[in-house]
Amino acid sequence: MQKIPCEILGLSSSPATGGAYAILLKEVDGKKRLPIIIGAFEAQAIALEIEGIKPPRPLTHDLLKQLTDSLGGTVLEIVIDELRDNTFYAKIILEVSGFSQEIDARPSDAIALAVRAQAPIYVYDTVMEAAAFIPSDDTEDASNLNSITDSADLKKPPSKETKLAALQTKLREAIEGEEYERAAKIRDQIKNLTSEN
Repeated sequence: MQKIPCEILGLSSSPATGGAYAILLKEVDGKKRLPIIIGAFEAQAIALEIEGIKPPRPLTHDLLKQLTDSLGGTVLEIVIDELRDNTFYAKIILEVSGFSQEIDARPSDAIALAVRAQAPIYVYDTVMEAAAFIPSDDTEDASNLNSITDSADLKKPPSKETKLAALQTKLREAIEGEEYERAAKIRDQIKNLTSEN
């Protein structure tokens, strides 16, 4: 399996999701995006660190970082290594006394620790294949995306590329609107379309 370096593209929330948030990861050297549902506490912990806001007392992830540092350890990287039953799994890779240690973690906790330790974030290619999407336009400008679908010639049957672009637009809108069940169905339609010969 290949590890794909990723970075945090953004966090989103909606009252409709019952307090759930989504973190959107982006390939460093590619176009794929990976949305992961996370809890409110972890979203806050990630957002505070990204914004450089220090709470008056250490949060749990700050404490983990301080413990790791105090014990002479280093967070080398985190890897989102599995997607099973629609649940993501991650590993925190630590170096302590010259030995590498792998610790199971939720992706949200692993990412919250990684941003504090300035450690790289990786996603296995198998996870990206199963759950990532490619936006239909590099600029991700909504007006450009809408013009792609609005200007389609209705007299001709849509080509595979046109269908794919329209589905990717719908997927992006579903994710931005935090309609994750709809997004999963659209992702499956994209997979089926791309696997056709």
